[in-house]
Amino acid sequence: MRVVVLADTHLHDRDLPRRDLPEQAWERIRQCDVVLHAGDVLEAGTLRRLNEVAPTYAVLGNNDQTLVGHLPETRVLRLAGVSVAMVHDSGQRPGRPARLRRRFPEADIVVFGHSHIPCDEIGVDGQVLFNPGSATTRRSQPDRTLGELVLAQGRIVERHILALQP
Repeated sequence: MRVVVLADTHLHDRDLPRRDLPEQAWERIRQCDVVLHAGDVLEAGTLRRLNEVAPTYAVLGNNDQTLVGHLPETRVLRLAGVSVAMVHDSGQRPGRPARLRRRFPEADIVVFGHSHIPCDEIGVDGQVLFNPGSATTRRSQPDRTLGELVLAQGRIVERHILALQP
């Protein structure tokens, strides 16, 4: 199963198509089986468009006021036998691995966003901590990014953060 992981896209419906996900992101999305969005979508239009291409699962971000009541704050999915937890804000970097293990003790991987800082690291007891960064708003990062996972038979076969072309 190919998974595209997004977070912090910060796209207003009224700005489409002038401001959108980069074409390179859409190319990846068109090739995936599932999209995960770790919050700060802003409005439902982006989720609808993603869902037209691939099943899309999202969590509520701190800027998602129009989606309160429509998106959960956290989500745990089983994809290809892998337990995937999602949350927008994982908190401060110090203590993050232990905090996420306590919050999602059964998860093989925790997908999060909020900081716009890509993260692909191993946490407590081998739990993978994965923040795709932002495909639209790089802030202090050198590149806009998204994440990709390949999941099969209860294992994370591949995982990487893809830097998008300017």
